[in-house]
Amino acid sequence: MIEAHSSEPQRRLSLLVVDDSAMMRVMIRRALTLAAPDCEVTEAANGFDALEVLGARSFDAVLTDINMPGMNGPQLLREIDKRGWHHVRRVVISTDGSDARREEIQDLGVMAYITKPFPPEVVRDLLERIQESDNGAH
Repeated sequence: MIEAHSSEPQRRLSLLVVDDSAMMRVMIRRALTLAAPDCEVTEAANGFDALEVLGARSFDAVLTDINMPGMNGPQLLREIDKRGWHHVRRVVISTDGSDARREEIQDLGVMAYITKPFPPEVVRDLLERIQESDNGAH
């Protein structure tokens, strides 16, 4: 569980997991809820679904795969920028850890690039960074 670093109560994180693999979404959800049992996790199967969900409500962070049919991760991140959702933290979780992919997304406001598979500590540390950046924004 994420521990508070200040006397202020921690706000419940709202996270959107975007991956075309249902099994991978379940694995990421499990890792997130183990690290922060009180976080709220919503899922989307691709970029188009993610935009629909993002348009309906606000999220603290989007954790997206890169390679997806329809609208891929980089396209989703560009669209998030176009729509002015700058408050949403962006995280890439992908099996593709190549330098070319990292370069492709470096100007898209990504706060972390996690390569699958990942150890649970990576998710815990990520959630702490999201929470800290949220506290700094208020």
